[in-house]
Amino acid sequence: MSENTPTTDCLFARYQAQVRDALRDVVPGLPDEVADRVEVTPARDAAHGDMATNAALLAAKPARRKPIDIAKDLAARLLSLPGVVKAEPAGPGFVNLTLEPQVLQSVARTVLESGERFGDSRWGADLRVNVEYVSANPTGPMHVGHCRGAVVGDALANLLIKTGHRVTKEYYINDAGAQVTALTWAVYWRYLQAIGTSLDEDAFAALTPTGLQYGGDYLIPIGQSLAETHGGALAEEGCPADTAIWFDLVKNETLKRMMAEIREDLALLGIEHEVFSSEAAVLESGKVDAAIEALKDKGLLYEGVLEPPKGKTPEDWEPRPQTLFRSTEFGDDVDRALRKSDGSNTYFANDIGYHAQKAREADVLIDVLGADHGGYVSRMRAAVSALTDGRTGFEVVMCQIVRIVKGGEPVRMSKRAGTFVTMRDLIEEVGRGAVRFTMLTRKADAQMEFDLDAVVAQTRDNPVFYVQYAHARCCSVLRAAQEMFGAASIEPSALLGADLARLDSDVELALLRRISTFPRVVEGAAQAREPHRIAYFCGELAADFHALWNKGREDTTLRFLHENDAAGSLAKLALVASVAQVLRCALAILGVEPLEELR
Repeated sequence: MSENTPTTDCLFARYQAQVRDALRDVVPGLPDEVADRVEVTPARDAAHGDMATNAALLAAKPARRKPIDIAKDLAARLLSLPGVVKAEPAGPGFVNLTLEPQVLQSVARTVLESGERFGDSRWGADLRVNVEYVSANPTGPMHVGHCRGAVVGDALANLLIKTGHRVTKEYYINDAGAQVTALTWAVYWRYLQAIGTSLDEDAFAALTPTGLQYGGDYLIPIGQSLAETHGGALAEEGCPADTAIWFDLVKNETLKRMMAEIREDLALLGIEHEVFSSEAAVLESGKVDAAIEALKDKGLLYEGVLEPPKGKTPEDWEPRPQTLFRSTEFGDDVDRALRKSDGSNTYFANDIGYHAQKAREADVLIDVLGADHGGYVSRMRAAVSALTDGRTGFEVVMCQIVRIVKGGEPVRMSKRAGTFVTMRDLIEEVGRGAVRFTMLTRKADAQMEFDLDAVVAQTRDNPVFYVQYAHARCCSVLRAAQEMFGAASIEPSALLGADLARLDSDVELALLRRISTFPRVVEGAAQAREPHRIAYFCGELAADFHALWNKGREDTTLRFLHENDAAGSLAKLALVASVAQVLRCALAILGVEPLEELR
């Protein structure tokens, strides 16, 4: 579906379609590609109206007319649209539109009728999207870096579902390679300790391929469990050098335990993946070799020697002939090695096999990765494009690091993890909702500081509190209405029957104007792959609601409940209920539970 397809509850999309039709009347023969770029956006200043369009600016060149002249003709034409009370040319060729109050007032009814579906769209047109996120190596507890990628990936997946995509949430288990080997040896050391080994740590480390790399206390329970189950059977004569006796068993048990813990950590964060794919399984299935053969059949492989890269030399560079992929034919900077001179596959080749597997069931692949994967994007995009003949898109959302501070100082490392602050520590400190919302208060590729003191502070400067306070205030108003007018007063049927024309103050209309932008914000965030825009919207809506609340202290007519005016109160309750509903819709995308009371 085109990104210009209107949605049923998007006020801006409806007017966008009508503006395009009007522009075609004003400029006969206007090319469709020009009309499709016409936008109707919120006016930057409410004094200039409710909406603005760039239609005249876009049509000027193909029409060979001045933008302001087209704007004048277009404005005259737009005055005939239902609900438009003013259409004025502005600046170099914009047209500002002012709507009748009832157009904005009707937004509250639309929200109440739509409920949790408000903001849903069919923009995605059932496009199949695979979102792979977290995918932490199962070598230890999840840390705060994983946490940000987990939240961003999950919110992005929710956002795409909201906009009509068919989404698969996937986790890639990196259970092959040197890191898993090092982890297995580290757990075996904990097992030997549990059974009372006579080896000292240095002597054992000398026997390992790479030394003891994982020293966190989190491995102790696994070693003890192995000791309880197997006694000394894994330390018979010849061990640890004779890895055939123990290695696979210890590795499999360790990976099983580590993945169980990772799933528990993700569940604490409110995240469930539908698919867990194993790197080891991909390798064993032959999918890597199959992908390499597919590229060979397309004439995209050759034997050659790559020039040494400037700066740090990567692990897969060799000054000898290797099997190279012509990735430069697909926009990459250099061709990439798939097989080393000894015939073994590179890490990139393994990743190609995995992405080839995902591409069979997706139209778009989105990987949520850490910022250190910047050089990975162009090569993988080239591989996916080559393997699928351009049918499957490949995108990457980069997540920058997170710095945890408390009292203005970096938080001390976790003793259990050994070298980092765990995600579980963070959730237990401030709560799931605060973690998720805070991680989305900045764009994913911007570095952020997670201030533990600020996140729990009940102040306006804390966006988590400010948004939750708005929802809780809405709920308190509705509870008070029940006491004043009875439970039936806040039933959907009663609210839908409210005389919304009573919502005629500037501040009430401003709040409705903000609500009307939500479907547009949702689609824009989905198109840009930027779920943080939803968090921004929550903050703006909360600010508008708090502003109305505060003005009610000075102007009694703006208060929500008037015991002697049930009809007027009902209209205001419809507004309050619609604010609460939109906040719930937005928070659902972010994966944050709305609070009805704050303590």
